[in-house]
Amino acid sequence: MATTNRQWVLKHRPEGEISAGDLDFIETPLRPLAEGEVLIRMVYLSLDPTNRIWMSDMDQYLPPVQIGEVMRGGGIGVIEESRSANLKVGDIVNAGLGGWQDYAISHESMVNPVPRMPGVPLTAYMSVLGMTGLTAYFGMTDIGAPKPGETVVVSAAAGAVGSIAGQVARLQGARVIGIAGGAAKCAWLKDELGFDGVIDYKAENVGEALGRLCPNGIDVNFENVGGPIMNAVIARMNNFSRMPLCGLISGYNLSGLTPGPEDFGRVLMKRILIKGFIIIDYLHRAAEGFTALGGWVAEGKLKWKDHPVDGLENAAEAVKRLFSGDHDGKLMIRVSPEP
Repeated sequence: MATTNRQWVLKHRPEGEISAGDLDFIETPLRPLAEGEVLIRMVYLSLDPTNRIWMSDMDQYLPPVQIGEVMRGGGIGVIEESRSANLKVGDIVNAGLGGWQDYAISHESMVNPVPRMPGVPLTAYMSVLGMTGLTAYFGMTDIGAPKPGETVVVSAAAGAVGSIAGQVARLQGARVIGIAGGAAKCAWLKDELGFDGVIDYKAENVGEALGRLCPNGIDVNFENVGGPIMNAVIARMNNFSRMPLCGLISGYNLSGLTPGPEDFGRVLMKRILIKGFIIIDYLHRAAEGFTALGGWVAEGKLKWKDHPVDGLENAAEAVKRLFSGDHDGKLMIRVSPEP
């Protein structure tokens, strides 16, 4: 049984991009379990844009990670020791926000078994059948609510959330235009996921491409990026259109306030609904989302990509890939072997 634990702890709040020295990789002793607790060996650790937000002291939806604390992060692991009557050694569980570490000690009330589906890899429960999938599902169906024949635009469309959100919109009968960076990602959206149109923001003018692909305007904008791309989409949104605001990753490394839409008056004139959301808002409806997503996965109607990087020691460097685009689908760390 392990007696020590490797952990990434926050040393400095990043200024701009995450840099060497902002996080420390340390080793600490593992304490004994209390009644009702379990020791979880982390297998996969989720890397998400929100990690950068949690490192800052900006006003946010959860308390910032404090200096000296273990870096917050979700993950999946296997129970190696248990003082719970409900969870046993060997169970594969969602460790909640178990953090950037080899082992997490959690109370049984904070841990849920992973409901495995035949033929579905464990990594899928970090992506299409995890918080990523729920984010895409509720953002698109509850806020975007596309109707058959409407035009939906998804930014960061080849990413973990965007790729699922676009497919969910297509399953609702909408036309889906994806914005992504690079020919390979755009080809995957078009040829594999069946998007109706794609825009490579690295190789073409986004506004001009939107004008060509969305001649009747845009009804839903699933927003992941912010900045100039968001402005180009808002400029073409229709009356009573909807904008699920999932992320603003283009501004996470900037200092100061995050800029909003350049033409905010258009929000009024076109009566655009903009609604920010965080997946914790929908956890009470998680069963509903997982039922829908699981059904589509079982029917072969959803495709996804997972991008595991080996080694907890590589987490601080790997998280930067979220901002460079150097990853395919859901980025995660493989902390230890699958059981």
